[in-house]
Amino acid sequence: MTVQTLSPTVFVAARSRAHGPTVALWHAVELHRLEAELDGACELTVCGALARVEPDQHWPLAARDVCPACATLTRW
Repeated sequence: MTVQTLSPTVFVAARSRAHGPTVALWHAVELHRLEAELDGACELTVCGALARVEPDQHWPLAARDVCPACATLTRW
């Protein structure tokens, strides 16, 4: 019999671009692969935005400019 264990969900932080009056925000990206495979490209965030992953930044961030939807969806 094979027993599967659920690993905890891992999030990394990603920075969006500012668009017009909208400021750049930090978003959460759920990892579905190894952190070593992240190359700093844009990824789909938890809230559905595209943002550039910052592999050295882990979620949650202690910052003021955090996406409220990502914070809520990750229960931060």
